[in-house]
Amino acid sequence: MATKILTQYIDVPGIETFDVYRKQGGYTAVEKAIKTMTPEAIVEEVKKAGVRGRGGAGFPMGMKWSFLAKPEGVPRYLVCNADESEPGTFKDHYLMKNLPHLLIEGMIISSFALGANKSFIYVRGELMYVIRILEKAIAEAKAKGFLGKNILGSGYDLELIVQPGGGAYICGEETALLESLEGKRGNPRNKPPFPAVKGLYQCPTVVNNVESLATTSWIVNNGGDAYAAIGIGRSTGTKLISASGHINKPGVYEIDLGVPVEDFIYADEWCGGIRPGHKFKALVAGGSSVPILPANLALTLENGDKRLMTYESLSEGGFKTGTMLGSGGFIVFDETSCIVRNTWNFSRFYHHESCGQCSPCREGTGWMEKVLHRIEYGHGHQQDIDLLVDVASKIEGNTICPLGDAAAWPVASAIRHFRDEFQWHIDNPIEATQPGAVYRGEMALV
Repeated sequence: MATKILTQYIDVPGIETFDVYRKQGGYTAVEKAIKTMTPEAIVEEVKKAGVRGRGGAGFPMGMKWSFLAKPEGVPRYLVCNADESEPGTFKDHYLMKNLPHLLIEGMIISSFALGANKSFIYVRGELMYVIRILEKAIAEAKAKGFLGKNILGSGYDLELIVQPGGGAYICGEETALLESLEGKRGNPRNKPPFPAVKGLYQCPTVVNNVESLATTSWIVNNGGDAYAAIGIGRSTGTKLISASGHINKPGVYEIDLGVPVEDFIYADEWCGGIRPGHKFKALVAGGSSVPILPANLALTLENGDKRLMTYESLSEGGFKTGTMLGSGGFIVFDETSCIVRNTWNFSRFYHHESCGQCSPCREGTGWMEKVLHRIEYGHGHQQDIDLLVDVASKIEGNTICPLGDAAAWPVASAIRHFRDEFQWHIDNPIEATQPGAVYRGEMALV
């Protein structure tokens, strides 16, 4: 059974309220942090824990905190990135809806550690009911003396503000988020300077994901070493996974990092296997922006070892045979799935969500969508497959923010592993465009 760091009390009736959360030990970590620890000691525990950013990049959170500039007389800010908008990812939504006080407690501890007196939770604009839940929880915490002026008589002040997002996926990129938070169009900034030096209002700022910040109360109560003892190697602790697709038990699962991918898909504790009568075809392991893998590579490394749910194991083999853990958006496809249609669908999303600031992304995402559309709908040309690879290669690494990479990787990997399926669409346009038609050639099904 997985260790429950974040979801231990998620099924307790009324856990979204302050009183019930408090009865389960809530806010004891705030008391410990503010009354008995220095900000530096908290940062050190987070560094010991080795917790890596759970929003997709996987950068060590404690190291990120240590980069924060501390000029005299200049305010510092903590911003929680809750703009969860990537297809296949819904674990932060689940956490905020069910355990708002866990995030708020993590925000208080983290703000104290960073010396921030005003912090923000930037929530995806479509989730207005979640915003109301957070606002109610903040009001409860403030009424009990855990927010506002002179928290617990310590002399530490903190104002916590919930900000609805601008309705754009690009605002999940931290500098675009900061632009939006300042009331501007959500375009990513050129870096350097990085937010740790000049972030919100040109002041030192840390931006962390919901899940990342929610871990801090457990780390304070139990110690960084205890957190680091969970998981494998540099993939420490637990991870929330948003599991969807052709599985028997879709949902959000908290796993110890290091669980074999095969166990996660087939064990009754988690996904419960592929839906009856079907076989495993492909996997998107970390949200729509990561490379897709065929079933055999998703389960097994090139050397024959089982692939694990860790940052390192999923990326083993590079993009030739590996992928990324990313944001934990775990999408499983069986043999009825059309890879061409799925890739076109992802490309439509990235074309729509490109801010248009960089020419390779603005133009290239549109070209990829158009070419994939004509292949899917029976108008593909023989040169289209190589054209898609070429366009993707010219987008990757040539944009201000990672959205260009996020758009290019799914296309390049789909062609790398499923080229025969793209070729079949081009060679058999009438058959391929029939309702329910899907490529039935040689596939590594499991």
